[in-house]
Amino acid sequence: MSPRDDVMSWLLDSDPALRWQVERDLVGVPEAVWQATRARVPREGMGAALLARQDADGQWAGGAFFPADFTEEQRADGQPWTATTWSLKQLREWGVAASVLDGTAEKLRTHARWEYDDLPYWDGEVDCCINGYTLAAGAWLGVDVSGIARWFVEHRQPDGGWNCEWVEGSTRSSFPSTLNALEGVLAYERAGLGFPELTAARHGAEQYLLERRALYGLRSGEPVVPYVHHLAYPFRHVYSALHAADYFRAAALFDGVAPDPRLADAIASIRSKRGDDGRWVQEHRHPGAVWFDVDVPEGEASPWLTFLSLRVLEWWDAASALAPRGAGA
Repeated sequence: MSPRDDVMSWLLDSDPALRWQVERDLVGVPEAVWQATRARVPREGMGAALLARQDADGQWAGGAFFPADFTEEQRADGQPWTATTWSLKQLREWGVAASVLDGTAEKLRTHARWEYDDLPYWDGEVDCCINGYTLAAGAWLGVDVSGIARWFVEHRQPDGGWNCEWVEGSTRSSFPSTLNALEGVLAYERAGLGFPELTAARHGAEQYLLERRALYGLRSGEPVVPYVHHLAYPFRHVYSALHAADYFRAAALFDGVAPDPRLADAIASIRSKRGDDGRWVQEHRHPGAVWFDVDVPEGEASPWLTFLSLRVLEWWDAASALAPRGAGA
């Protein structure tokens, strides 16, 4: 067995939420095969376990972004990841069909309110990251969230991206705010709901990150945050080289364009983390309450990080192999 085949065998021996994506994006099995695996996600493993935690009113943990019983004193233990927004995000990313959550959107319209100013759930709030998650969830569940889409067009910073601190007066973009917003906007467009102004806003925000090579401060040339090279799954809201590269892969495939050469440093960072066994290791676990663990502890080889890293690198390397001599990075 070749080293790659060994890694593929290891990745395929996984929860259906990961396995179907490995089958589709790395192994290249017929669509009927990976779709059959994907259909197992709501019935088996992590997908079924998370669906079982849903409350009768459509929420998880009784709250929109935080659990109903969350207190400020608990914040020192980290952001809890059990409430509705995080649960929807995880189920969507695992490939659960919207039909499995039939009725959830209306229940949330009736029962869920944001902790910020008690705003209605599907209207979004003032935080760019939260609105990005809600835009993606609404597009997935068939909710009219066009108001949030327009909100993103109207709330870009002068330098091209977004910043969750705009409400506090910030006029400069933030790497994590911009990336989380971009993911929501791209999900909305991929659902066939985009419009020219939104696409232009997305492309402009992508340039904000690419001008900084997805890693560095524009003026300082230093890594934008100390943890930008860390590997951690789930990504949550945290910015990293892999998180950014994973987004830019999806966006490039959607737009039908080649990888941007300004991602070269981020790609090199991801490649450098590959172990001799062809696997990537979990380097950090974001603190906070969870329903259950979805990946391995720190220090262990991570199936999710290995999959995500391989998918990015194979996309990048395939495009580089096709580029004319002297082109690309």
